[in-house]
Amino acid sequence: MPRGKATGKATGKPARQLLLFSEALCQQKHPLAEDSPPLPCANMADDTQGATMDCILQEISTVSRKLEGMDNAMVALTAETRSMRLDIAGFQLQISGLDQRVATVETQVASWTDRDLELSHLHSTLTDLEDRSRRNNVLLLGFPEGVEGADIFSYLQDILPKLTDITFDPPLEFQRAHRLGPKRQDGNDRPAQL
Repeated sequence: MPRGKATGKATGKPARQLLLFSEALCQQKHPLAEDSPPLPCANMADDTQGATMDCILQEISTVSRKLEGMDNAMVALTAETRSMRLDIAGFQLQISGLDQRVATVETQVASWTDRDLELSHLHSTLTDLEDRSRRNNVLLLGFPEGVEGADIFSYLQDILPKLTDITFDPPLEFQRAHRLGPKRQDGNDRPAQL
């Protein structure tokens, strides 16, 4: 088709509509800037189709440059997004590794708690055994049942110096004093242990 001629189909309506659209474009300001001056082709004559085509080509060229700039920006944005995805994947791997380490530490701490309880029990058992082995136990036989009354400590502090003819200074101290075993059915006396 020769330059400057725009023809449509049989009626020529599409060509006329394109011509009117291109003239309207040329008479407007630049679409992306409010304060931009009118395009150079805005002063063209209405009857010159060649000038209209030049205006259209100029607009297409401007739009093409802008699209190129947008395309370059899109490429840069895509590259940045790709880089961020790689960073996020790396962070996810690190977090996964940290989760495993935390689970291991929690398991160890739980086992340490069990061991701490066991150690505490063993320590109290050992202390009790040491205390028992260090005691000087005295087994007294032949004391009638109930002769000590309600306070066996004061009874023993009073009776032992008399039985042994020894004066204790300071007075005897007892950690424990009690009868051994349950009360006997046969009437025999239970021994007293100090």
